[in-house]
Amino acid sequence: MRLSSLFTSQTTVSSAFIAITLFSLSASAQDRTTEQGEAQITDPNQECTAYYYAPVSAAISAGEFPPIWTPATIVSTDTNAQAKYQSIQSQIPNIQPKGTQPASLTGDFSNFTPTYPPSDPDCWWTYDQCTTPKLAGLPPDLSTVPEPDTLGYGFDDGPNCSHNVFYNFLSQNNQKATMFYIGSNVMDWPLEAQRALADGHEICVHTWSHRYMTSLTNEEVFAEFYYSTSPSIMEAIKLVTGVTPTCWRPPFGDVDDRVRAFAHALGLRTIIWKYDSNDWRAGTGNITSANVDQNYEDLITRAQNGTFATEGTIMLTHELNNFTMAEAVKFYAQLKAAFKYIVPMGVATNQTQPYVETNISQPSFEQYISGTTTLSNSIPLPTDGSSSSTGSGSSSGSSSGSSSGSSSGSTGSTGAATRASFDGLGTLAAGAAFVGFALKLLA
Repeated sequence: MRLSSLFTSQTTVSSAFIAITLFSLSASAQDRTTEQGEAQITDPNQECTAYYYAPVSAAISAGEFPPIWTPATIVSTDTNAQAKYQSIQSQIPNIQPKGTQPASLTGDFSNFTPTYPPSDPDCWWTYDQCTTPKLAGLPPDLSTVPEPDTLGYGFDDGPNCSHNVFYNFLSQNNQKATMFYIGSNVMDWPLEAQRALADGHEICVHTWSHRYMTSLTNEEVFAEFYYSTSPSIMEAIKLVTGVTPTCWRPPFGDVDDRVRAFAHALGLRTIIWKYDSNDWRAGTGNITSANVDQNYEDLITRAQNGTFATEGTIMLTHELNNFTMAEAVKFYAQLKAAFKYIVPMGVATNQTQPYVETNISQPSFEQYISGTTTLSNSIPLPTDGSSSSTGSGSSSGSSSGSSSGSSSGSTGSTGAATRASFDGLGTLAAGAAFVGFALKLLA
């Protein structure tokens, strides 16, 4: 998707969305300092009210991160990042950024593609949907899953501030997924990011600011990865959740061998998709909710017709807004009936150690389909250390992680909070408006 079209759509946030009372539960003295407390809020207006969370706020105030929602660069005082950047230079090919900024940041490559060789020497996905790198030593992108009749299940662009009711639904169905989290969103909504870990989902990286990665300079590509996830405690996902992911998905699928080389050097597997729900496009251009429905229905028909009898697949879907989440709920039962298995990407590929940290694991494919959908972990969620449950944080990253919940067992969610019912979410599709803050460039 193009950031420019999304930016336009997001300025329509509010009246329709706030008017939605489907989820509303009267809330008093809500705890907004722990994952458990935050997970109990199901009024989307309250969920999307910014809150203060000490560790992230302190890290931002200390200048340890780039500005959120802008293309990342290495912080001038970050000697660890500078040293890491220099140490991997020999692994990065001499491939120039695609296009010219600022137009290329939002996917406008119109002045570049006419001169780009038709042979696609850089394995540029945006140009030719290439997923097998041409640079030696790089593994192929994951665009399908090896297990037959299996759907690799995941959602981009989280953590969405109003995702509690959607995550409740996943929990009630004992369904785990791969959540591709944007670093800037993690900084804005740290307790929401923690819920993914508490509920047993797999967390992957979706970059720092969600730009077209091939448009960025080498330093920017590095920083988009580094400040989203790194073994250093000061990087967003690690700071908030305590884990360091080993997988990522390029925004808009925009990746080439230069960007893959950076990801590989930083220990990240590249995950793409085979089919696109285009859920993010509903309400833009001439795309309607009916078009999105048809994309889901086409995938379901293919599954029913045996298209995936020898190899499973991946469909691109989003945690972007209440419409995209409602579509996931709307079609879940049909997907469940059409596919033999619906599993996270790492489970589908037997990535039992999804993080750099070795004291947390996820099930193998055989374990998952046998009923063990969550394995225990020994990493407690980071805590706020604050006695205040309200605070005065702003939307520009006044947050940070919490809770000591761990996941164990084989039946249902192990998030500590009592999750509210998801009844009636399907009716949300007709009137949903984009959530979050109007100036955020999500996708």
